[in-house]
Amino acid sequence: MQSGMNLRKDHSMPSFRRSRTLRRHARRIGAVLVAALSAAAFTACTPASRSADGGTLDVAASVSQWGTMAQALGGEHVVVTSAIANAAADPHDYEPTTADIAGISSADIAVVNGAGYDTWASTAAETAGIDTIDVGALAGVKEGGNPHLWFSAQARTAAADAITDAYVAADPEHADDYRRLNAQWQERERQLDDDIAAIRESSASAPYAATESVAAYLFEDLGMEDVTPQGYLQAVSNESEPGPADLKAFTDLLAEGDARLLVVNSQHGDAAGGQLSDAARAADVPVLEVGEQLPDGCDDVVAWMGTLVDRIRDLLD
Repeated sequence: MQSGMNLRKDHSMPSFRRSRTLRRHARRIGAVLVAALSAAAFTACTPASRSADGGTLDVAASVSQWGTMAQALGGEHVVVTSAIANAAADPHDYEPTTADIAGISSADIAVVNGAGYDTWASTAAETAGIDTIDVGALAGVKEGGNPHLWFSAQARTAAADAITDAYVAADPEHADDYRRLNAQWQERERQLDDDIAAIRESSASAPYAATESVAAYLFEDLGMEDVTPQGYLQAVSNESEPGPADLKAFTDLLAEGDARLLVVNSQHGDAAGGQLSDAARAADVPVLEVGEQLPDGCDDVVAWMGTLVDRIRDLLD
């Protein structure tokens, strides 16, 4: 379940918070993990393949992007808990509680993002020996690459198939139901891909710029070209403030109309991002705000991507 495809481009230099942010919390996470596993040892007395509440599978996800997918693919046969379900939460700085880690450690199946995004969850699942779907491993994206994998159609499709395979293996009695739910999910993905293809045809290689690379996979799917100044990207990827020259290069690019769209991470507001948003609006360049977490009001990640694609189409028209 860990082999899979590689995403199309190298994202080893994205502008997101690097793995050292997670390492700052490593000691605390280790202590929490020990406590959580100790607690789980007193409760994990049921067979690993089924939960004790009448036959549903107990599934734990690190973030709601994958948790909502896991629920849709399991239907009434699974109970899914997402550790991070708050739309305003920042997983890069998230410090898991004992309950979060115990939830992963005692689940029948765990779904983690991987790629250094939720190391605490990957570690908890591995330590407890839980059957785990690691989306980063499926997508061939390692720590240091762009971990925002839910924006990638390839990663979502691979994750959905891996989750279904895990459900069928753990609960073969309901295999037909799981396969039916997978087919329904993949049909929604195909409909979304049709909408993406329409933009790709009408706006092929359209230039865009971004204050962070959070949605880069989506814009690759759309066939758009990232023209963000490299100096700015380098500064942000190193968790440093862009220098005056980098900001000037970015604002000049916007003022000259060299980008048809500016993408801003709405969860990481800072002075530079605000300055660039103001520069874009002054130059009549549309601004798209994108967060990292599933927004309130979106049932799952496909619904979220559909909303974003509709918004991008409207902004490009």
